[in-house]
Amino acid sequence: MTYLLLALGLVLLTAGADVLVRGASSIASRLGLSELVVGLTVVAFGTSAPELAVSVKSAHAGQGGIAMGNVIGSNIFNIAVILGLSAMVCPLAVHLKIIRRDMPLLLAVSTLFAVLLSTGGGLSRPEGGLLVAGLVGYLAWSVAAERKPGPPGAAGPADGGAPMRLPVALALVAAGLALLVFGARLLVDNATHLARGLGVGEEVIGLTIVAAGTSLPELATSLVAALRRQTDIAIGNIVGSNLFNLLGIAGIAALVRPVDAGGISGRDLGFMLAAAVALLPLMRSGFKIARWEGALLFAGFVAYLWAVWPKPGA
Repeated sequence: MTYLLLALGLVLLTAGADVLVRGASSIASRLGLSELVVGLTVVAFGTSAPELAVSVKSAHAGQGGIAMGNVIGSNIFNIAVILGLSAMVCPLAVHLKIIRRDMPLLLAVSTLFAVLLSTGGGLSRPEGGLLVAGLVGYLAWSVAAERKPGPPGAAGPADGGAPMRLPVALALVAAGLALLVFGARLLVDNATHLARGLGVGEEVIGLTIVAAGTSLPELATSLVAALRRQTDIAIGNIVGSNLFNLLGIAGIAALVRPVDAGGISGRDLGFMLAAAVALLPLMRSGFKIARWEGALLFAGFVAYLWAVWPKPGA
């Protein structure tokens, strides 16, 4: 039964991602926004719903390590696995604005987050408020900077399909997000059950299975976008999700309850920073992430997994 539910979760994720990408592409067209800004905002924030639910619930329960570990593990998974696999499926053309604007911001926010967590042992409510305020500013800045000239709805969806009315596109996005969240929950719950049966500890489950599982919506969405050659959505989804994780999810969790994350390892923060730092030169090399570069990112996650996974006899 566990394997059947795992398969069902995968089907729901695939269907939800396809519906979400179609709806988001139509929203971009109807509102006169580029697919890049929709990927950075609507798609990225929506696919981060599982991380938000897990971290806020954990913070409220006083489990600060799980709340912050989910953010850190998800950011590592997003870059190393999701962008890595997406690039292996289809080389990802990188918009110059991502390189000049959003990636430097991601590096700065990642560094700030690491400093706050490592020096204070967690996040206070004022620090959480500062992070959330940063998210609001980023959202307003992105929309203002990426607004296309011309009347809304002047062009059809990027995939060449017939124009879609805005209420229908919004309904598709909502339906796609619902399918993604439900499918991710099925996969996470049943994968965790299997891992516990194999004797894997709770800490490792949180850093790997839960963090990766809550990132499954991003994985499904970026892979479908790559297959549909909508690389702005594929890349924007990941960069936007990582920014939302650090500013929104960590910030909201700290507002709910000050987070004590003294158990977070410097190794995990180091991997998170290293993944973000490595991504920028890969993007700048020919303004695309090639297949071999995607494989390199994925190999980095395998190395991280080996580092955190319990060794026999340890």
